[in-house]
Amino acid sequence: MERLTNKEEEIMQALWRLNKAFVKEILPLLPGENHYNTISTIVRNLEEKGFVGHQAFGKTHQYFPLVSKEAYTKKFMSFATKRFFDNNYKNLVSFFAQEEKISAEELREILKLIEEKK
Repeated sequence: MERLTNKEEEIMQALWRLNKAFVKEILPLLPGENHYNTISTIVRNLEEKGFVGHQAFGKTHQYFPLVSKEAYTKKFMSFATKRFFDNNYKNLVSFFAQEEKISAEELREILKLIEEKK
């Protein structure tokens, strides 16, 4: 599974939220100003990449995700951990702690989840 561009990820976020949608239903969920034809082209590219499927209704298409948010997140986080943290999850968590993006209470909750898995 390849990594998506930022705009492709924004569109997938909208589709994951909506489950299925026409391009006109995706547009209001995207940040910034977007043009219908541009978003339509990107959605078709996502379809070519295997991330999106469609159901035809005459000349219009209703799109739906073929790749779950969970599957993409798992792949993306694995990529980011390898690329930026030397494939070390301790380094990943440490980064967020140092940047004050995670609290001690949240870390305790994570430890509890880990211990419960054992």
